[in-house]
Amino acid sequence: MPECELKRQAGRFIEELKRRNVSEHTITAYSGDLEQFLEHFSRPETQPPTPREIDVLTIREWMAGLHGRRLSAVSMRRKLAALRAFFRFLVRDGVVEVNPARLVRMPKAPQTLPRVMTAEQTNALVDAVASGKVERPHPARDLAIFEFLYGSGLRVSELTGLSLEDIDFAERWLRVRGKGRKQRQVPFTGKAAEALNRYLPERKAAPKQTAVFVNHRGGRLTDRGVRGIVKFYATCLAGDSSIHPHSFRHAFATHLLGDGADLRAIQELLGHARLSTTQKYTQVSLTDLMAVYDRAHPKA
Repeated sequence: MPECELKRQAGRFIEELKRRNVSEHTITAYSGDLEQFLEHFSRPETQPPTPREIDVLTIREWMAGLHGRRLSAVSMRRKLAALRAFFRFLVRDGVVEVNPARLVRMPKAPQTLPRVMTAEQTNALVDAVASGKVERPHPARDLAIFEFLYGSGLRVSELTGLSLEDIDFAERWLRVRGKGRKQRQVPFTGKAAEALNRYLPERKAAPKQTAVFVNHRGGRLTDRGVRGIVKFYATCLAGDSSIHPHSFRHAFATHLLGDGADLRAIQELLGHARLSTTQKYTQVSLTDLMAVYDRAHPKA
């Protein structure tokens, strides 16, 4: 059976994303979402609808199927966002006249606040990693990972994307590539600098490999690899397997805000495009403040 029109256009869209140098994470997510959309309408002995045949009702049918599979609102929002981007691309190229995905209401996601470790909990975990209580093949590398996650508030993809030329050792600055390939400068702490100085002399990278953090084969450490490292230490040393790399980014922002840092400055450090994204940390701080009030005030 010849390749259907919808699949061909989806392939063109993904190639366009690659040409625009969109992050690999976004490309992988959008590819999977569009593939699932195609599979939903790929019934035996029938061809999926063409892009022009897809309307609001078609997309709502697909969304109902996602809901029936008990997907979270957050996952459904991302899949609809992928579909909106795909049809925006088709409108631009004149394949379709309107973007039907724009006419479908985005599912409302619950307003949940991130669970944030206290400064004492975070520092205790990082100090435990430094103590060498757990026997691991690359302890110096692992400690540097924790110091940079907490000391600079990096996303896991930003951490694994660091190359040696991105580090200003004299001024203690990192050149970080965030979402949408946007670059920003982020300082790193004295503790992170010490951990890095211990790690780099024993870093065993493959020839011409410039990644700061490498795996046992000398290649660039992946996001999944860092998640595994963090989960291992968090489980062994803190007894909490729910701690992940982003937990340290939440802690970084919340602890800075709690100690009086300006919200705009935190926005710059985190690389948030909108201040509203950063403002969720004020809600976390207020929640913590109310908990302290309830515990301490005699009339609470």
